[in-house]
Order: sequence, then C-alpha cells, then structure tokens
Amino acid sequence: MLFSERRNTTRWIIIFISFLIISLILWNTYTFFQIFKNEERLKMKLFANAQISIVNANENTDVELPLQIFSDNTSIPVILTMYDKIVSSKNVPDEILNDKKKSTAFLKKLKNENDPIIFEYSPGKYQELYYGNSELLNKLKYYPIALLLIIFLFGALIYNFYKSTKMATQNKLWAGMAKETAHQIGTPLSSLIGWIEILKTEDIDPSITAEIEKDVERLQTITDRFSKIGSVPVLEPQDIVAETRNTYEYLQSRFSKQVAFSYHAPKEPVFAMINSILHSWTIENLVKNAIDAMKGKGTLDLQIEQDNHYVKINIKDSGSGISKKQFKTIFEPGFTTKKRGWGLGLSLTKRIVEEYHGGKIKVLHSEIGKGTTFQILLNKKM
Repeated sequence: MLFSERRNTTRWIIIFISFLIISLILWNTYTFFQIFKNEERLKMKLFANAQISIVNANENTDVELPLQIFSDNTSIPVILTMYDKIVSSKNVPDEILNDKKKSTAFLKKLKNENDPIIFEYSPGKYQELYYGNSELLNKLKYYPIALLLIIFLFGALIYNFYKSTKMATQNKLWAGMAKETAHQIGTPLSSLIGWIEILKTEDIDPSITAEIEKDVERLQTITDRFSKIGSVPVLEPQDIVAETRNTYEYLQSRFSKQVAFSYHAPKEPVFAMINSILHSWTIENLVKNAIDAMKGKGTLDLQIEQDNHYVKINIKDSGSGISKKQFKTIFEPGFTTKKRGWGLGLSLTKRIVEEYHGGKIKVLHSEIGKGTTFQILLNKKM
C-alpha cells in the first residue's frame, strides 16, 4: 500500500514538473515573439523615416543611409498607401501587385497582422505604411503549436505505454489466478475419482457411475484449460471431426431438450494441428453463446466442411442475431449483450483460434431475429 502511494505521488510530481517545463517553454517563446515583433516595428519606423528622407531629398541631401535601410529589408513585406491606394511596395511578389483582388486581399492581411505606421512625408500629406511579419516571426508564431503537438503525441505514447504495461501486469495476475484455481481444483478432483472407484464396487447402476465419470473428466478438462492460460500450448495432429463431435455430443447431453442439436461432418477423419483441450473450449464457448442467444430454445447446427487447404467449422443458431456493425466488436474483451457476464467468451475464443492455432474466426452471417452463423477456419494437416 505504501509503495503504491509513493508511486502515485512520484507520478503526480513528474506530471507537475512536465507541465511546469511546458509552461516555461511557451512563456519563453511568447516573450521572444514579442521582442522580435517590437524590433520589426522599430525597423519599419526607420523604413518610414527613410521614405520621408528620400521623398524630401535634394541635390545636397545624402540619401545613402535611407537607401541602405531600404535595401537591408529583405524579409518584411511592406506596402505604402495614400488615400487607400497602393503607391509602392517592398518584398511583395509581382503576381500579387498586378492582380487587384490579390493585392486587396494581401493588404487586408497586412492590416490584420500589424497596426500601420502613419507618417507625414510633406506638410499636409500623409502616407500609411502597412507591413507583415517576417518569415522568421511566422515560424516563431507557429512554434508553440508544433511544440504542443509534439508534447501531445509524446504524452499519448507515454499513456499507451503505461496502459499496455498495466494490462500486461493484469494479464499476468489473471494467468496466475487461473493456474492457482486449477491447482486448487485438482485436490478435490483426485478425491472424487477415488469415490467413483468405490461406487463401482457397490451395487449401483453402472450408467450412473459412467455419467459421473464423464462429469469428473469434464472437470479435469476445465482444470487443464485453466492451467494452460498464459502458457504456449502444444499443437498436435488431431482428427477435427472426432474432437469436435466429442465436445458437441457432451454438451448436447447436458442441455435442455428444447434445443434441437444437429451435426454434419465428413465421414473420414480430417486432421489439423490443434490442442485438443483448447479446441474443446472453443467449441463449448460458441455453443453456449449460441444457446444464450436463443434463450435456451431453438435449433443449433454444427457443420464441418473441408477443401484442399482448410477445414471449416460452422455453428449456426436460430437466436436473436446481431447487426453488421457488431461483427468485429463482438470479439472485443468486455463486449456482451447479456445482463450478466463479463464478455470474455468470444474474446477468448478468438485468441485460441487465431493466436494459438493460426486460424481465423468470424461472423459468417447474421440476421436480426433469425440467427447467427460463426465460422472457424483452420489449416489442414497435409
């Protein structure tokens, strides 16, 4: 608890320092921007004074300095107007000056960027000097935006890293809990197996002990499933037809007779590289999901098909169906249409099929009010 509190305190300190650094950078950038902006205005005032000197110059006037001021301005766009008419310009492209609409729009842009400098070049005659920001000043103006964007992307990267690290830790925790659950279930299971052997020696209907054995074997299978969570499963060449049938028939015997089960598969064995325990879990999840969608009443059909490269397992129900926009989201962790449940079944099924077996699973077809067909696609063992 103490370690967790210290970690949270450290995290908030780092966040506060980061925001402080960002604020200082932005403030410093704004300060530089204002300094450069003031310097450029001073240059434009000198430019206006140079204009006055040149206009009022005579044969004895030294205009070298004013001309030098004019030539030194190579980056700031300038337009001189008199009675709202452009009389001269500097650093403005000819294509703008020669087009009335473009020149009017450009002048309006300069008016929005800076206040004009109004000067009297001769008694009673005034001109307005409009100027824009230099390329350097424009870059400096947009620098904070670029900086904020970089910081935002960096923050998003840190958040995703933190989130993925947290999820990885949670996954390890759940995997550890699953393995511990499997270990804990193993002890009473061993005891139940011993009691079954004792029951066999008593005068009890053999069919009863046979059914109990099936359920105990099922518990062993479930225990084995949980023990494999977080581990890389071993894949072996297995007959998909037989493995699927065993799970399907067991589930059929355990569900209500209001569900009409049907099974269609090739008569010959079809081999694929699978893990029997995890494959059984996949079929069970899809069958239970289908029965839930039918609210425990309807028709459920499982078909196995094959071609030269793949084996296809189609599980079709007569349930409520799902909309097309949910075809992909239905496999996401936490997605569920039931009032109770964590929405992990189909997510786990997708992981088993695609990550562990290298196959594909998808909603092949669904229609609201008529049912859904899920398809598993696995590579055949040639």
